[in-house]
Amino acid sequence: MIEARGLGRTVSISGDAQPLTILDGVSFAVGQGETVAIVGASGSGKSTLLGLLAGLDTPSRGEVFIRGQSLFALDEDARAALRGAHLGFVFQSFQLLPALTALENVMLPLELAGAAGAAATAREWLGRVGLASRVTHYPKQLSGGEQQRVALARAFATRPSLLLADEPTGNLDAATGAAIIELLFSLNREHGTTLLLVTHDESLAERCDRQLRMHAGCLEEAAFATR
Repeated sequence: MIEARGLGRTVSISGDAQPLTILDGVSFAVGQGETVAIVGASGSGKSTLLGLLAGLDTPSRGEVFIRGQSLFALDEDARAALRGAHLGFVFQSFQLLPALTALENVMLPLELAGAAGAAATAREWLGRVGLASRVTHYPKQLSGGEQQRVALARAFATRPSLLLADEPTGNLDAATGAAIIELLFSLNREHGTTLLLVTHDESLAERCDRQLRMHAGCLEEAAFATR
């Protein structure tokens, strides 16, 4: 489904200091329907890696392949089209547009993709995440857990084959985070979506088929679930 080959990211800093290496030679592949957690200490490069896998940033070297298509061989418009066709993304900070209702936030990627019946599909997905009565509410009128449910509905509404999630429970209390985890894996199982997530939550990581452990910008080890 997705493959990283020799992925690296180096940034220049002010003064005469050497460039800072954030990622260095990261390579791995994730198969269809697999659930994979990217774990490691803060500053190990996890979120940078996820952004590169989504094509939201450009690597200094290396390549990403999605369904065999070289992501960075494409121009920005073609990358955006590839993301629209295959990827969903869930952010720690929800990234809902404050001027849009819950319904309109979920409709947005559907409308951008030119999908017919965007409103009906968005209503269906908001119902599936337990927010049928909150469709006209704006993000500021929703709790953190409700906002993350809207974000999940938005991510799944386009029926992506690959879902990337960056600390999906990071801004939630333990009980709400547990409910979001259950919903995330339930939707994943139901639709056979490949799930790749960054998390500090060990209980969430252990539910995945495999863990990729990052250290100082390098892929340190891959741990497989014992279940």
